[in-house]
Order: sequence, then C-alpha cells, then structure tokens
Amino acid sequence: MSRSSVDASPGSEPVGMRPARAHRRAVPALLRRIPIRWRILSIAIVNAAVVLILAGLLGDSASIVNDTWSDLVKVRASERVVSQIDAESGRIQSLIHRYFTQPSPELLAEVESRWNALQSNLIPLAAADPVLRPATRSLSDLTNRLVSGFDALRTVRDKIAEIYDGEVLTPTKEMTGLYAIIESTIEGRSSLLSPSLRKSRENFSAALVAINSYYLSLSAASAREAVTNLMAIENTLPVMLDLADTEIQTASLKALQIRATQLRRGVDSLAAAFDKQSELLRDEVDKSQAEVSAATAKLTAEMQARESTAQERLDQSLKTIYVLIAGVTALFLLFIVVFGILIVRSIIAPLQDLAQSMDAIVAGDLHNRVRGVDAKDEIGVMARAIEVFRENAIAKVEAEEELRRSKQRTELAYMELRKTQDSLIEAEKLAALGGLVAGVAHEVNNPVGISLTVASSLARRCEVLADELQRGELKRSRLTEFIQGNREAAMQLVSNLQRAGELIQSFKQVAVDRSHIERRVFDLKELTEQVIASLRPGLNKSRVKLAFTCEPGIMMDSYPGPYGQVVTNIVLNAVAHAFEPGEAGSVEIRAAPEDDKQIAIVFSDNGHGMPAEVRRRAFEPFFTTRRSQGGTGLGLHIVHNIVTGRLGGRISVSSEPGSGTTFRVVIPRVAPHESAP
Repeated sequence: MSRSSVDASPGSEPVGMRPARAHRRAVPALLRRIPIRWRILSIAIVNAAVVLILAGLLGDSASIVNDTWSDLVKVRASERVVSQIDAESGRIQSLIHRYFTQPSPELLAEVESRWNALQSNLIPLAAADPVLRPATRSLSDLTNRLVSGFDALRTVRDKIAEIYDGEVLTPTKEMTGLYAIIESTIEGRSSLLSPSLRKSRENFSAALVAINSYYLSLSAASAREAVTNLMAIENTLPVMLDLADTEIQTASLKALQIRATQLRRGVDSLAAAFDKQSELLRDEVDKSQAEVSAATAKLTAEMQARESTAQERLDQSLKTIYVLIAGVTALFLLFIVVFGILIVRSIIAPLQDLAQSMDAIVAGDLHNRVRGVDAKDEIGVMARAIEVFRENAIAKVEAEEELRRSKQRTELAYMELRKTQDSLIEAEKLAALGGLVAGVAHEVNNPVGISLTVASSLARRCEVLADELQRGELKRSRLTEFIQGNREAAMQLVSNLQRAGELIQSFKQVAVDRSHIERRVFDLKELTEQVIASLRPGLNKSRVKLAFTCEPGIMMDSYPGPYGQVVTNIVLNAVAHAFEPGEAGSVEIRAAPEDDKQIAIVFSDNGHGMPAEVRRRAFEPFFTTRRSQGGTGLGLHIVHNIVTGRLGGRISVSSEPGSGTTFRVVIPRVAPHESAP
C-alpha cells in the first residue's frame, strides 16, 4: 500500500494505528536514500566485524584446546607403544611356534629381525617416555627371556634331529637290510618262517609310518602305535629264531632283535626330547609372553586412565568454549538479523515485481515480458537483465530438450554396444580356453598313456625275471626272450616319448620363443629352395608334386629360421589335408615383389578345398579336421604367429570346396626389429 492510498482514505483504519504504521515505513524510506550497493556493503562490514571478534575468541580457545590435545596425544602415543610391544612379542611367540612345526631359515630370520626391531626400536622408544620408563627394564628382560627360551628350544631341536638321525633312521635302515637278507634266504612259500616274517615286516612298516607321523605331528597316539609295533616285533623274534632254517637267518634275526630294541629306545628318547621341547615352549616362551601381556595390560590400563582424564579436560574446555562462542554468536546474530531485516525491507518492495517475473520464469511461463525494464535505477538494470535471462531461458529450454533427446538415443546405443562387446569378449575367451584344453589333453595323453602301459609291463617282466633268477630257474631261452621283449618295449617307449616331446615342442612354438632366433641377410630364392629340398624326401612317399618359382636376387634382411618354418608348415598342411592318402596332386609356390618394401609368397594347391567354417577357423590353435589321424591343429596357428609377429607381415587364406586352397603371405624385405624383453 502506497502513501498516497493512505492519505486518500483517512477513515479506512483507526487513528491510533496511523503513527505505528508511519514509524514502520520511516526507517525503510530513510534507508532507500542510500544506494543499494552501499546498503549491501554495510551488511558485509557488520559481518566482517563479527567474524573478527569470533576469530579472536576462537584463537584463545584454540590455545587452550591445543594444550589439552597435546596431553591427550602423548597419552595415546604411549598407549600405541605399549600395544606395539605386546603385538610384536605375540608375533615372536607365534613365529617360534611355527618354527618348531615347520622349521625354515626364513622363519628363523624373521624371529631374529622382529626381536632386533623390538629391542632397538620399541624398547628405546618406551624408555624415552616418562610414563613408560619405570616398566621398560622389566619389558626388556621379559622379551630377552622369550628369545633365550627360543635359543634353548633350538638346542633341543638339534638334539631331536640328532636322535632322529642316529637312533631312529640308522636302526631303521639296518632293519630294512636285515629283512631283505632274511627274505632272500627263504626258498619258496612253504617255509615256516614266512608267515612270521611277513607279520614282522608289516609291524615294521606300521612302526615306520607311526614314527614319521609322530615326528611331523607330535601325535601321542602315533608314538604309542610305533612303540606297540616295535614291541610286537621284539616279541615275535624269539619265535622266528626257533623257526630259522639257516645260520644266515639266525644271525640276521638276532641282529634284527638288537636293532628293534635300539629303535624302540630311540623312539623313547625322541619322545623325551619332544617333551622337553614342549616344556620349554610352555615355561619359557608362552609364560614369558603371558608375563609381557600382563605387564602391557597393566600399562594400557594406566594409559587409558590418563587418557580418560585428558579427555575429560578436553571435553570441559570444549564445553566452556562452546558456551562462550554460542552466547557471543547469538548476540551478534540477533543484531545482524534485525539490521538485515531493515535492509531487506528497504529493497523488497521494488523487487516484488521482479520476483513475480522470476517466479513465472521458474514455473516455465516464459511468454510474459518482465515489468519495469524501462526504469533507470538499479532495479531497472536488474529488470532488463532478467528480461535478457528470460529470452535466453527460452532458447536454453529448446536446446536442452533437443540435447535430452540426443542423450537418450546415445545412451541407448552405447548400452547396446557395451552388451554386444561384453558378449563377444566372453565368447572368445571361452572358445579359446576350450580349444587349448581339449588340444593339449587329447594330443599328449595318447603317447604318454602308451608309454606308461609299456613301462608298467616292463616293470612286471623285471620282477618275474628277478624271481626266477633268485630261485635259480632262469634259462638262456628265457633270458633271450626277456632281452628281445625289453628291446621292443624300449623302442615303443622311445617312439611314444619322442612323439610326446614333439607335441610339447609344438605347443611351445605357440608362444614363439623370441630369444634364440638369428636374424641375417639372405637370398629368398636360395633359402626357399633349400627348405623345399629338405621336404622332398618326405614328399616322395606321397603322390603330391611340389613346384617353386621365384625371380633371383631378392635379398631379405629377416629371420631365415621362422621363414623356413612358415614354408614347411604350409606345404605339409597342404599335403596332409588337401588330398586323400595316395591321391595325386600338386602344390605350387610363387614368390614375387609386392612393392619396393614387401614380398608376396603365394602357396596354391589343387586339393579338395575348405568349407567356410573350416576356413574361418584355420588359424585357431588346436583346430584340426584330422585329429584322429594324429593332427595337432597347431601348424597354421604357428604360421600365423610367425608371419604377423616375428616377420612383421600378414597372411590370408582363400578356398572353396573342390577348388583348392591358396595361402597368401606378404612380408617386408626388412623385418621389424624386436624390442628388448
């Protein structure tokens, strides 16, 4: 409501309210005489003054908090030192236990390293702390005692190894030899000593298993089982002595009785040494660690009490500072709010029209022109700016709508592309993995399986011959038959193992070993003819003719070995797959310059050709159509790797069923140099 409206309607409100309304309007009218920028600047000045005053209060408060916090940090640092000492001693104890179950130089080195770190770092750090200094000596003594116990345990461990080697392994080896001597003197299975000897041998085997189990796991049940079996051997030996047929058997059984007693006593000594080890672990290592834990727990409790006191002081300081700053802030906030309301009321009326226009723009109503654009004051400048904003908003809405539609289309296309890409990558991984596993399993399994069967048969023949030799029944004809059979078995083993070696070597070629291939300058025609000459003896067995044409003088700076392998693999692949066995055919090789820097070598045959599915997978590893005839499916894959990798070229294949197959290899005259691995 304007002043003119009030003056024009004197009877519209009670007379007593007129002075109050006039007073409320007087202050905004006075403030409107000041430019808006100065009014806003006055708010900033008041705020800056408030900030400076609060900054002073915060500075004083920060000093108090900093002192209290320093005490709290020191307490927590002391507590961390105590915790680290406890943790390190616990780790040393755990490592000591691990060392005596799985001894290794690495564990021993780690025990010594952690103990040295504890003595040289944590203990001096605790000694430098006034609170921890009184307990430092005790902690150092306890950790030293822990490591001293470890040294004693190592001595006991050495004693255990000595007992095991001298009092267990030595009698065991001698008893094994005595059993073998006794068994060699028994003729036939009708000897009365055989059942008792077999039972005694079984007890001996069970005792050995139990002794090894006890040595590795410290199982009391294994120790008892070992002693029980050894006592059974000792109890059986007098009966066996009565059943002895020869003096050798009698002497061997008496010696066996002595060694069995020695072995049982060795087991008892080993058990006593292990008991000593357990006692040291319990009384020296574990007890020392328990005392360290008790001492550190006591220190931790003291640190926690100090921390609680420091935390209480910090909380009290923060509370006091909070009350002071809150009170001062509330007073200044009240002043700023009152002052701000006055400034706002001096500006809000002229801005109401602009606010309505802005509300309309925000609501999306961009059709109505902003009011007050013709005014000359600051509000008029704002009105004109808002009008420009309205016009820009119209253009922006149109652009945003078009951008949103484009973004939606792009996002949909991108999501479809990602799904397709992920599906293709996953399918390719699964296909490559399945082909590799199937190829390796099938190709290597056959020769290795045959070799295993032949070796098993050979072992059985040796056992039978040894039995006949022991019984004195070996005849010259039988020996001759055995030698002939072994010769045939050896030939089969050599043949199949050579086949397995060749397969494994082919598999290694997939990776293309780059470190042993020589690079040199060579004549393309001369080298190709040499390779073909090496292939002709093998091709003579088939009816396939091989022809080669190339102009002379083509010099290459490349790798002759890999190039020769490419020629060999492609030719042999054509002979093996393009023609049926015994079928006549021809393979032609043509080499000519592609341009100044590249050479094209074309391999053509007049064989059966390839279907589209076979042609598509021709260079995949372990893909072959002749697996049942010994094919590995690696030849063309190796060719592809060599051409595209080592020789730096490219290879393609074209073929149709009944129209033959053509491989086209294009390689540079100067092969790319290999980077250092």
